[in-house]
Amino acid sequence: MTKLALGTHPYLLGFEQLERLVERTAKTGNEGYPPYNIEQTSEHSYRITLAVAGFTSSDLSITVEDNTLMIRGRQVDDSEGRMFLHRGIAARQFQRSFVLADGVDVGEAIMENGLLHVDLTRQVPEKVIQTIEIKKG
Repeated sequence: MTKLALGTHPYLLGFEQLERLVERTAKTGNEGYPPYNIEQTSEHSYRITLAVAGFTSSDLSITVEDNTLMIRGRQVDDSEGRMFLHRGIAARQFQRSFVLADGVDVGEAIMENGLLHVDLTRQVPEKVIQTIEIKKG
């Protein structure tokens, strides 16, 4: 028996892009830093929260391109001339990406107490019922 790919299943017409989306999501290269939460704040809204202690808002950038929310952080290394006996707080850059469904809009971003909150809203499409006329051939 031949195994069908998701995008080629006969009942899923027009979903070829879904398989590419899953592959793209798997390749985002997200590592475990910085840690984050995703919460549903209402029936149609979400909040992504990243723990970005030590970063200022000018160290962070948030962009959306091709339905991908990209959050990047880059700190300036100010350790020159300082001697650390222990350095457990890393000043490293990061890139965290999230693939957004069609109709998900990025709202505001808020920085408070070392946490970056990014609010998302899912637009609910209107229900459309279309009647197709059957013509005689």
